[in-house]
Amino acid sequence: MYHKIKFLTALFLVSFYSFSQEGIAVYSDYLSDNYYLIHPSMAGAANCDKIRLTARKQWFDQTDAPSLQTVSYNGRVGERSGVGVILFNDKNGYHSQKGMKLTYAHHLMFSRDDIDLNQLSFGVSADFFQSELDETEFLQSGDWDPIINGTIVQKDAYFNLDIGASYNYLDFYAHLTVKNAVETRREIYTEYESDNLRKLLFSAGYVFGDKDRILWEPSILFQLVDKTKEKSIDLNMKAYKSFDFGKLWGALSYRRSFDGAEYLSGSGVSSQKLQYITPIIGINYKQFMFAYTYSHLTGDVKFDTAGFHQITLGIDLFCKREKYECKCPAIN
Repeated sequence: MYHKIKFLTALFLVSFYSFSQEGIAVYSDYLSDNYYLIHPSMAGAANCDKIRLTARKQWFDQTDAPSLQTVSYNGRVGERSGVGVILFNDKNGYHSQKGMKLTYAHHLMFSRDDIDLNQLSFGVSADFFQSELDETEFLQSGDWDPIINGTIVQKDAYFNLDIGASYNYLDFYAHLTVKNAVETRREIYTEYESDNLRKLLFSAGYVFGDKDRILWEPSILFQLVDKTKEKSIDLNMKAYKSFDFGKLWGALSYRRSFDGAEYLSGSGVSSQKLQYITPIIGINYKQFMFAYTYSHLTGDVKFDTAGFHQITLGIDLFCKREKYECKCPAIN
C-alpha cells in the first residue's frame, strides 16, 4: 500500500510539472533558442527564420511512458510582422494529443536609430487540438473497470487561443503570455473537468558580459494556472561562447512549485513540492543548431530514475546581418 501511494504521488508531481494542461506542456526547452514555443509574440522577432524540431522522452524503460514531439517554424514577413506554425504530438499512456498552432505577431519599433533595440511585440496563436483516449487497451491492462466500454477510441477536436506580448530593450527582455485564453468544453472528458485551461506565463531576462569571451543570461519564468492557482517558477542561467564557426552555449534551470503533495512515509505523513534541475548544452554551427536537455526530478518521491531526455535540432534560414548593437541573442 505504501509503495502504491508513493507511486501515485510521483505521478501527481510529474503531471504537475506540465500543469495538466491541453496543448504543449511548458518544459525547459524554451531555453534552447526556442522562446517562440511558449510566447507567440516572438514569432519573427529574430533576424533569421527558424525551424526547430524537438523530441522528448520520459522513463526509457517504461512502456507507454510520456513522450512529446514538436516541429516549429517562425519568420519575419515584411518590416513589422512575423508568422509561425507549430505542430506537435503528445502521448501519455492511453491518452494522446495532436495539434497545430498558427501564429501572427506584430512588432513595433521605438528605437531612436537603426542600431538601438527597442521593440514591443504582440502575438496571437490560433490553436487546433485533437485529443484521443484509447479504451481498447484498458481490458489488457489487468485493471478492468465495468463502466469502461473497452472497445472504442474516444476522440474530440477543439479550438483555443494564445495571446502574448514581448518587450525587448537593448540587453533586457520580458514576455507575457496567456495560454488557452478561451474556455472550451472538451466532450472527451466528464462535466467534472473544468472548461478553464487558462495559464499565465511571465518571463524576463538580462544578458551581460563580453561578446569576445562569455555572455551570461540570467532569466526567470513564472507560471500560474488560473483555475487551480497552481504556481511555479524557473530560475535560469545561460552562458554563450562565440567561435568562428558559431557558438557553444549551456544552461542550468531550476524549477520549483509553490504547491505540493502529501504522502505516507515510514514516519507518518510527509509533503513534497515539485523540484526539477535541468542542465542543457547546445551548439550553433553556421546555420545549424543542436541541443540536449536532461531534466531530473529531486525529492524522496519519484518514479524510475526520474529522468527526462530531450533533443532539439534546428536550422536558421534567410539570415540578415546582426542589426542591433546589443547583447540580445534571441534577436540578433
